[in-house]
Amino acid sequence: MKYISVFLICWLISNCQHTEKSTKMKKKTVIAHRGASGYLPEHTLEAKAMAHVMNVDFIEQDLVLSKDNVPIVIHDIYLDDVTNVAIVYPEKSRADGRFYVIDFTFEEIKKLKVTERFNPKTGEQVYKNRYPIWKGNFQLHSLQEEIELIQGLNKSTHKNIGIYPEIKNPAFHQKEGKQISEIILKILADYGYKTQKDNCILQCFDAKELERIRTTLKSDLFLVQLMEYPEETNQLTYFATYANGIGPWYKQILDKKSGGKFTFTSLVNDAHKLGLVVHPYTFRADALDEFSSFDEMLQTILIDAKADGGFTDFPDKMVDFLK
Repeated sequence: MKYISVFLICWLISNCQHTEKSTKMKKKTVIAHRGASGYLPEHTLEAKAMAHVMNVDFIEQDLVLSKDNVPIVIHDIYLDDVTNVAIVYPEKSRADGRFYVIDFTFEEIKKLKVTERFNPKTGEQVYKNRYPIWKGNFQLHSLQEEIELIQGLNKSTHKNIGIYPEIKNPAFHQKEGKQISEIILKILADYGYKTQKDNCILQCFDAKELERIRTTLKSDLFLVQLMEYPEETNQLTYFATYANGIGPWYKQILDKKSGGKFTFTSLVNDAHKLGLVVHPYTFRADALDEFSSFDEMLQTILIDAKADGGFTDFPDKMVDFLK
């Protein structure tokens, strides 16, 4: 009887460990796209703090260098669609009329007011039902400032929420004489993000640059190759030589809708066969396109198509759905 009990205990422990591992493997990853950007202006520290409260898995940081080589958390290489730069520094536009982050020092950027994304030509807010345009007192910030916020909140709340930085337009930076990847990798390493075991996923649309990060710069971080164009779906075998996952536009996963049901391309299955995780973008409750509801969007991509997670402007809604 004693031996049966010991055997039973061992079996239970083994079974629980297996169940825990299986649950972990099947867990969908919730990535706060530019923070809780459905509720507060994108890439502000306030939006990142709100996302942290929502218990996401990762918070995203898009990164562009300033004139003095400070990685600024902003989605584009331009300043004029989320700030009042045209009013504060009207003389600093380039020949194309745009205001480039790279032409401003970090100190100058700190003087700008951030608002909801708008069309710089018309001044109209892009997502009209989100946080009111030009209300509040929001600023841009550096990668270092955001990491310190997230790590600080992790400590005070006993959470372990990760970061998901994106290197924006490395070819543009290199043309301007700036090595953005080297600068970002050093900062990540300084804050403890060095290997695939650390809670950091590094992403980029530029395949050659992401490959260079793995092979030439010898980074051991978890790398995700972002995808935008149809022809890239045929390059998964190449991506798998250096990346750990892909971040496709969610429409690359959809095939067609017939009789109220969606069919899918082979993208997710093909990626999984190569050992790549799939984190599509972007789940927006106020931009549903082919879906009748946000829940249908999440059900279709995350459950039916079996994507491993995704980027969302509404992290709380995805967290609640997955519960």
